[in-house]
Amino acid sequence: MDSILKVNRLTKSFRTDQKELTVLHDISFEVKHKSGLSIVGPSGSGKTTLLGLCAGLDQPNSGSVTLNGIELNRLSEDDRAYVRNQFVGFVFQNFQLLPTLTALENVMIPLELQGGKNIASEAKRLLKRVGLEERMQHYPAQLSGGEQQRVAIARAFITDPKILFADEPTGNLDEETAKIVTELLFNLNKEQGTTLVLVTHNLPLAEHTGRILKLKGGQLIEDIAISV
Repeated sequence: MDSILKVNRLTKSFRTDQKELTVLHDISFEVKHKSGLSIVGPSGSGKTTLLGLCAGLDQPNSGSVTLNGIELNRLSEDDRAYVRNQFVGFVFQNFQLLPTLTALENVMIPLELQGGKNIASEAKRLLKRVGLEERMQHYPAQLSGGEQQRVAIARAFITDPKILFADEPTGNLDEETAKIVTELLFNLNKEQGTTLVLVTHNLPLAEHTGRILKLKGGQLIEDIAISV
């Protein structure tokens, strides 16, 4: 199986005030194992909607998404959640850490849901890898934005996912912190041989992945390969 993600003629519409708004129209592409892809485009072009469909967080009106050989459209919501838990990691712009849990506990959650072994030691290893060995027992409110995103990155990689979906991972960070987070994200991605699908408005960041899909008005207007 050469492609981990296959998107075929994907269309997504929403109803608003008796009108139907088409957010994505007839999108098709494939992503090979252990490769990188960025999705760029202006606000409202459908980037985050496309990412959600690729990860099975939402269902399209028509078309299909096949993730790791599994066609998501044919699955129930529970089965899609199971596929995500087995194969997918997420990094979001707003971190999405649980405020009542420490950094260590936040990182442990996905592996606990998987029923994994050596959960605490693996979470500690990853927090050390992202430079937070001194902050493991801190709660999200006690951490800076950059530290919270590093916790989120450790959490995303703890299940050794086959594919990582990152939605504007540096969007809430200052330039210097964004640089550190970007380096960590790409280094861990390379170390673990993960496929990376990244939504960003930051073109230099997008170029790191080696391939860029450009969306405009819900349509795929360019698919560009970049040597990195």
